[in-house]
Amino acid sequence: MRRNRKVKILATLGPASSSPEMIEKLFMAGVDVFRINMSHTNHDLLKTLYGHIRAVEAKLERPIGVLCDLQGPKIRIDTFAEKEVRIHAGDTFVFDTDPTPGDQIRVHLPHPEIFAAARVGDSLLLNDGRLRVEITEATPNRLTTKVIFGGLLSNRKGVNLPDTVIPIPALTKKDRADLEAAATIGADWIALSFVQRPEDVAEAKKLIAGRAAVMAKIEKPSALTCLDDILKIADGIMVARGDLGVELPIESVPARQKQITRAARRYGRPVVVATQMLESMIEEPVPTRAEVSDVATAVYEGADAVMLSAESASGKWPEKAVQTMDRVAQTVENDSLYGGIIHAQRTEPEITVADAISAAARSIAETLQVPAIVCYTGSGSTGLRIARERPNLPVLALTPVPGTARRLALCWGIHTVLTEDASSIDEMFSRAGEIACKEGFTKPGDRILISAGVPIGTPGTTNMLRVATVGRDGKGV
Repeated sequence: MRRNRKVKILATLGPASSSPEMIEKLFMAGVDVFRINMSHTNHDLLKTLYGHIRAVEAKLERPIGVLCDLQGPKIRIDTFAEKEVRIHAGDTFVFDTDPTPGDQIRVHLPHPEIFAAARVGDSLLLNDGRLRVEITEATPNRLTTKVIFGGLLSNRKGVNLPDTVIPIPALTKKDRADLEAAATIGADWIALSFVQRPEDVAEAKKLIAGRAAVMAKIEKPSALTCLDDILKIADGIMVARGDLGVELPIESVPARQKQITRAARRYGRPVVVATQMLESMIEEPVPTRAEVSDVATAVYEGADAVMLSAESASGKWPEKAVQTMDRVAQTVENDSLYGGIIHAQRTEPEITVADAISAAARSIAETLQVPAIVCYTGSGSTGLRIARERPNLPVLALTPVPGTARRLALCWGIHTVLTEDASSIDEMFSRAGEIACKEGFTKPGDRILISAGVPIGTPGTTNMLRVATVGRDGKGV
């Protein structure tokens, strides 16, 4: 099965999409990677969903990626005596360490680390940013604030602190247990929430110990200040526009999305654009024009993947949502302006042999107008390097490693095939031509460009390019 687009689709599983039948329908509709949200998934359900995905993979003989998204720490206020209160602009409102139920003028905030980190002038956002207060006085047990935007405030609503680096680890006790369960079962990607600093990613990678790739979710302003350092450590990046849109001025989010997407491409890291992409399709069978434009913008920008959340997890039209996203992506990529926009964002390759080979592969392939670049990759790094170049033709990645095939399912423009490692250079060329024909990329007589490394089977040795002609028997010569 071959996709007719380069951007990938990531869809969240949930009550509307947890059956084997629906998972297969969603894959056939265009899903490349399935997301399992650990906020709503226990370990038994995780095993069940993972088993369903792998059964579909085996049936259809195509690698499917699995991403487990960790919940991260949740900062919430405590309860009110009357369950809810209404606060007004200009009022004084207090957050303290007293566990007594709150009232019109105060509430318990059960997070002592916030009292230690918050400073006068910092803002607190409540109930997904609908209410805003500003700290006027800060002590170790009490934050006195002035209400800037008022409204209704009820039990256990969430709190965001856009101006404060909170000394809370990105991994809670639950996250550590979920991470271990996901890595043990065989998840290909693990998404890390609440990333504030590169050390958060480093800690997760240490715990995972190479069993899965780590995707850092950028949803805190503090992460933007050290984005380059995070990109150096993380295996991938997610633009988590939900919380990012709460903690930043909402009008700045599109520019931040572009900044993150381009930075990820510069470092050769897959980047996913997420949250509310086709939000109205939770209820409606068609999206709004603005939502279609939003998906199209991410595709024009060169994102590796676009993501569905509640649309596929709990919406009424999960299959239609995937089909809609697939059609939008294909239409954008067939636009005459698309190639120029993608080309304009291209960055210079790193000063390594593998990066130089990958850049040359794109240039040669486009000059000769070959139908595909075929690359042999064990770890996936060669595929990622070629994808970073955003060639205007397909990339066929051949790997003997199932985990690599599944991880590359998230990456722009890569069609991965699981195959045994070649035993000689001649076999390498022959197999490349044979698989390219079988997968529908070429036909006998076509030329293909092959990227590989010698000695064969040695990781990190991408050092060879070969233009080969597919013979009459469908094999490279």
